[in-house]
Amino acid sequence: MTPHRPPARRHSGRSIIEASDSSLYTGISTDPERRLREHRSAGRGARYFRGREPRALLYIEAGHSRSSAGCREAEIKRWSRARKIALISAATATKRDE
Repeated sequence: MTPHRPPARRHSGRSIIEASDSSLYTGISTDPERRLREHRSAGRGARYFRGREPRALLYIEAGHSRSSAGCREAEIKRWSRARKIALISAATATKRDE
């Protein structure tokens, strides 16, 4: 008999997606690339994308538990557009410097 193993922990990540109306959508997923594809497919995406199309995945913040990802998502959703753009810009600059 094989011993019971708990399921592997999947780390959640936060992402920011630009919509066709230039608005910024913040969400969480264990796989942001897959989630973007789901947002683009009919019936699988968030209600936010009814009437607008997801254009690009602009930001990914990974490596946290589902709980901390949800807290961070709520925090980012309260931010102004300018602050979200600053976050995206800082992450993009960091990637270029690596």
